[in-house]
Amino acid sequence: MADDIGLFEALHTMRAMRRLKPDPVPDGLIRRIIAAGLGAPSGGDVQHWRFIVVKDAAIKQQLQAVYKKALDQVLARYESNPPPPGKTEQQKQRMLRAVVYLTEHFHEAPVLIVGCLVGDFAASIGLPKMSGASIYPAIQNMLLAARGLGLGATLTTRHLLYEDEVKRILELPDNAETFAILPIGYPVGKFGPVSRLGLEEVTFQDRWGTPYS
Repeated sequence: MADDIGLFEALHTMRAMRRLKPDPVPDGLIRRIIAAGLGAPSGGDVQHWRFIVVKDAAIKQQLQAVYKKALDQVLARYESNPPPPGKTEQQKQRMLRAVVYLTEHFHEAPVLIVGCLVGDFAASIGLPKMSGASIYPAIQNMLLAARGLGLGATLTTRHLLYEDEVKRILELPDNAETFAILPIGYPVGKFGPVSRLGLEEVTFQDRWGTPYS
């Protein structure tokens, strides 16, 4: 088990793992991942997150169909966009191949964890951007826990293009919303350092555009 790595090692080597082995993941590890999520803060400490652990093959197939339909809707835009800052066209194409692979094999991930909120107050007052503060810190904790346990995972949100279908498949109540799906399994690739823009390129001081010093 790889859960003796340090926090900062996990932070700097937690790649989005989109290629996963179909090997089963023990429930004990999934419980540890979710428990890590429960250690995160939530707005007002209401802890109105809910997590659906999907292992049923038929349900995963249905979710994969929705996920693929969502990719079909946006793939042309992905392909026509220039590479992200600091990336080459070759790197962009490699990432797109990984995205397509994940989509085609979405249902083969041993576990899908669906992160939800129930009774979302922020959305009810017309401020949906606030909602993320109550669920995404938990999701990040779960991603770090998976990394610490040697498991691959990635945060996906593309299903939100067809969220009503996902809610029907998972039989969510009317007052619940999904925010992320995490495919989790043993990675095909290896963890390692990630390439990112430098701190100086993305950080300002006091106001936009003023270099941080």
